Amino acid sequence: MRTLYFDCFSGISGDMVIGALIDAGADPVQMEEELKKLNIDEEYNLSWGKVVKNGITSTKFDVILTSKSEQTHEHSHSHGHEHSHEHEHSHEHEHSHEHEHSHEHEHSHEHEHNHSHVLHHNHGSRTYKQIVEAINEANFNESVTNRSLAIFKKIGEAEGHIHGLPLEKVHFHEVGAVDSIIDIIGAAILIHQLGIESVQSSAIPTGSGHIHIDHGIYPVPAPATLEILKGVPIASNDIRFELTTPTGAAIAAVLAETFGSLPAMTVESIGYGAGTKTFENHPNVLRIIIGEIQ
Repeated sequence: MRTLYFDCFSGISGDMVIGALIDAGADPVQMEEELKKLNIDEEYNLSWGKVVKNGITSTKFDVILTSKSEQTHEHSHSHGHEHSHEHEHSHEHEHSHEHEHSHEHEHSHEHEHNHSHVLHHNHGSRTYKQIVEAINEANFNESVTNRSLAIFKKIGEAEGHIHGLPLEKVHFHEVGAVDSIIDIIGAAILIHQLGIESVQSSAIPTGSGHIHIDHGIYPVPAPATLEILKGVPIASNDIRFELTTPTGAAIAAVLAETFGSLPAMTVESIGYGAGTKTFENHPNVLRIIIGEIQ
């Protein structure tokens, strides 16, 4: 059985997952084409390239918001923990331009009117219902649709529990931002593309210390991250930084069937996805290992 193992020794975030999958051999150009089905591609450009983290060559993935995006550059949302750290999408690229693949898009009116506009004109937030409708109407492969919906539901239920709201009333301020939509659906696209049949993961380190979100100063892990990781083994880690984001936590919590050490497998490919922050003695990367389990 073709299995993917998340080795989360430095946590997990959405952009690290995408970077690791690309590094392991997935095709980001095909992912980019598939994502156009959401009809929000005028709001962003994608970039990916090689960086070196503490001696490990890895792939850094970024979603770069364009002037057409309704989000602000700083992602000013009511639940700010998703973007309150440097681990998710920074706009300070650590790789040189000769290694960066930035993709500018041109859009015809014909293209723009062939799709639903449920994710447009959101005035800074997107509802759970809008995101579900957009995914269902995009006509992705069934496994991509199901994985994406399950991950969004996991985050929506966590946010709803924290804020005392039913799922249908949850507004995805930070998770509904363009970059997190790309991370979640992009990961589902690449996992399908690689022919993954099962997913396993290590325990999840969340980091330590405190972060500032719009509701005040909170300990790491942030409330949504901790809620999402209920039932998931959390690894201790003394790094004073938010290592695992809500998006990364949800990807691991939903997709991984088991959590533990690396299973016995014949390794076929390995990928390293870089986080933005660089630590002095700790490579800030997510490692994925893909292979066959008999």
